[in-house]
Parts: sequence; C-alpha cells; structure tokens
Amino acid sequence: MLSEQSAATVRATLPAVAAAIGEISARFYDRLFTAHPELLRDLFNRGNQAAGTQRQALAGSIAAFATHLVEHPDDRPDAMLRRIAHKHASLGIAPEQYDVVHEHLFAAFAEVLGEAVTEEVADAWDEVYWLMANALIAIERRLYEEGGAGGGWREWEVVGRVQETDDVAVFELRTADGSPVPAHRAGQYVSVQVALPDGARQIRQYSVVGAAGSGTLRIGVKRVHGGGTPDGEVSNHLHARVRVGDRLRVSAPYGDLVLDQDTDAPLLLASAGIGVTPMIAMLEQLVISGHDAPVTVVHADRSPADHALRADHEGFAAKLPDASVHVWYEQPEPGHPADHKGLADLSSLDIPSGTRAYLCGPLPFMRAVRAQLIGRGVAPADIHYEVFGPDLWLAQG
Repeated sequence: MLSEQSAATVRATLPAVAAAIGEISARFYDRLFTAHPELLRDLFNRGNQAAGTQRQALAGSIAAFATHLVEHPDDRPDAMLRRIAHKHASLGIAPEQYDVVHEHLFAAFAEVLGEAVTEEVADAWDEVYWLMANALIAIERRLYEEGGAGGGWREWEVVGRVQETDDVAVFELRTADGSPVPAHRAGQYVSVQVALPDGARQIRQYSVVGAAGSGTLRIGVKRVHGGGTPDGEVSNHLHARVRVGDRLRVSAPYGDLVLDQDTDAPLLLASAGIGVTPMIAMLEQLVISGHDAPVTVVHADRSPADHALRADHEGFAAKLPDASVHVWYEQPEPGHPADHKGLADLSSLDIPSGTRAYLCGPLPFMRAVRAQLIGRGVAPADIHYEVFGPDLWLAQG
C-alpha cells in the first residue's frame, strides 16, 4: 500500500509525529473552524469539540493508521476504516471535504513540526493521508449507494414516545411522506439533526431499537449530563422539546456492529448503560431468525431504575432456546436484585469455544470485557464493538 520510500520516511518520523499529533489535531480544528465556522455549527459535535474528545479521536486514528501501514505493509486496517466510514456516511460527508481537511491538516502539520517537515517528509505523510482518505471515500461511496445520496436524509414524524427511565426516552418514528422505512441491520444507528435555539443544526447518532420489518423506526436517546463538560445539546433538546407529532430530520441507517446472520456460533452480547439499545435489536433478530446456539447476555448498569428497556432485554432473551442473562448493578434495589453487584466480571460465566462477542457501552467497560474475553480464549478478531461518540479506543491505545 505505502511506497517503499515513503514507508521508510514514515517509520523514521512516526515517533515525532505521534508525540505531536495531539497538538497538530488541535491546531487543525482551530484552522478548520476559523475558515469554515459552518462546520462546527452544523456538522461537528460542539460538545465533543469543547471537551477535546474529537481531537483525541482524530489524533488516534491517524497515528493508528500510519502505524499499521509501516507494521503491516501488505494490508490495511479495514475494521477501523469501516467504523469511521459508517460514521462519516451517517453525517453526509462528501468526497470534496477531504480536500478541505487536507489543506488545514497539513498546514497544522507544518506549523507544529516546523523545519522537520522536509519535502520528503511532507510527501510521505501526504501519501499516508490520501491512502486513508481514498479508502474512506470508496467505502462511503458504497454506503451512499445502499442508503441514499448524502446519507439518505429525510423527514420523519414522531408517532410515539416512551420514557424508559429518567434519562432514557424511546422515540418511534415513521417517514413523513409515507415512503417505506429503509431496512436496517440489527445493531445499526441513524443520525438525527435538530435545529437548536441559536440556529445551529447539530447531528447525533442513536441506535435503532428493534429488528427490521415494522412500519416504524424506534431510537433510544439518553439525556447526556455533562458533569464538568457541556450537557448533550441534542439529547437534552429531544428530551425537553420533542413530542408526538413533531418532525425530525433523520439519516439512513449506518454502523458496522451488526450480527453475522450466516453463523451458528455461540454469541455473547455485552452492554452497559445505554449500550443496551443495539443489543435489543440483536436479540429480537435472533428470535426472529430462530437462532438456537448458545447466547450469553451480559449487562451492567448503575441500578434497576437506570436499566433502560429491561423488559425487552430480558423478554427477548427468554424466547431464545439456549440463552443465559447475567446482570450487574452497582446499586441493587429491593425487589429488583441483580445477579451480581458491582462491575461486570465474566470469570464465573461459561464462555463456549468459538464465541463471537458484541460489545457496546462506555469505553472502560468494553476494554475490561474485551480483556476478560481474550483471557478466556475468545479470538480478538471475534470481538466487535461500538462506541457512542468519538472513538477514543485508538486514541487511548
């Protein structure tokens, strides 16, 4: 993939670039939003920008991609690229925007590293950028062909709303023009764009709750409390202002954390908090498809009152012929005891050979569960995950 000359240059400069990539990404976003303020207003998550998490995610993905190129020159990190491409497609990212990013990213690169950026170094890292960008553009083009140009955005009407917990609401949607609901795969999400009081049109992703096949689409929305960082603008807007009869602008379904329907392997579905939403869709799909191999359901939450969609979670699992459910609550309540108290600990669970695992929840939870699964013999390639928000797994790797 990477030319031999560029590979040698990238390998030699990677430590210096990796050490400065955080500063480079910060400078990049400052330049980008100065030149194109509409991107921060209508495309990028302003809360993540304020908290710095989007900058961490960009830095992590660039460093991880470059490292992979020099360590594995004959292949590319397809799993990482697919995950990024699905998120980009859900936002409606266009190929020409990669030129804009290139302009400001490489200007930041030169500003931070100064004289170290010789023509040879610039050419080598330019090759890295376009290898990654062109791979993403190609994947996103295929996704648009499947889901609709520009992300498949259309108007939807809210036809139902259920307050699952104090901070989780499920919105039921149908297309405003009566057109068919686009098919989705269990585990995928859609983007929702809302107009905020200051004129911004911010976008967030929410998992589709339930399997495909109905005439409506349900999404689970957790109200984000900042706790030292800004509150979630879109989630709080949806909770406070959106009711039955209102309309929302919603994208086609995206996301690559999807069940492999062509396997009879044992499955493990592990979630924490609002990460339960894609697992509900997976469980319902398994029921519909008649899955009869072992299914291990793991969930961790603060308390029973915080366990959104608990009835669906337990109900679908109960309909499977060989499923076990294991729940951890940090704060169990009288009348709603947990199977376990505290944080998820898989050491006592039976993990069948050949298990395929799907994880969704806060990053520390997924890291801990992944480590436990690998320790129990589950192949790393068989452990799949979804992150809500910027993917900091790579940034913290």
